[in-house]
Amino acid sequence: MRELNQQIIKFDYEKNFKYEDFYVSKSNEHILNFFNNWPKWEKNFVNINGENFSGKTHLVNIFLKKNKGIKLEAKLLNDNHLKEIKLYENVILENLEKNINEKLIYTLINIIEQDNKYLIVTSTDPITNIKFELNDLKSRTKNFLLQTIEKPDDELIFALLLKNFSDRQISIEKKLINFIIKRIDRSYSKIFDFIYKIDEMSLKKKKSINFKTIKDILGK
Repeated sequence: MRELNQQIIKFDYEKNFKYEDFYVSKSNEHILNFFNNWPKWEKNFVNINGENFSGKTHLVNIFLKKNKGIKLEAKLLNDNHLKEIKLYENVILENLEKNINEKLIYTLINIIEQDNKYLIVTSTDPITNIKFELNDLKSRTKNFLLQTIEKPDDELIFALLLKNFSDRQISIEKKLINFIIKRIDRSYSKIFDFIYKIDEMSLKKKKSINFKTIKDILGK
């Protein structure tokens, strides 16, 4: 795990951002600490919720590197998966939303409970807010511990901008990053949309990244 270093602006991506790196800030450290306390959890059912691009998958991948488990996609869940999970103590169900096979999800939860396994579900909305049709499934969601990834704070926004500009070999001054942090919408999707637009302008239009460029993109 890495703490944020706001002094480095340009560096080699391969050497400094390995896959397992995770940048800890006030908006996400509670979930990391929660995972580190496994298996000393109050319940066997956990819901990690947060907006798109907030790092849910990154967090569960870190968890699976330390603990034996299997990761499944909620929309692709099938009967064969219900047999396969018998081999694992931890089951990750990613991207749960309303339009899924509710009976299969309900069966999965029952298996987890019967076998005393652990189920971690990721979703955009808290699982208790998803309007399922199956009443039994609705009732089951009340048994989940909710862990919410909050909106990114300044430190995390800095890290996201730094990493993604480095990925794209975009050199940018620290004062420009600080300018962005003060004005950008504190939404993961907005931040990544901004990064995409900067990248597009830098590569396709061959424009340097300056205050005017940043102001134009933020204004849009």
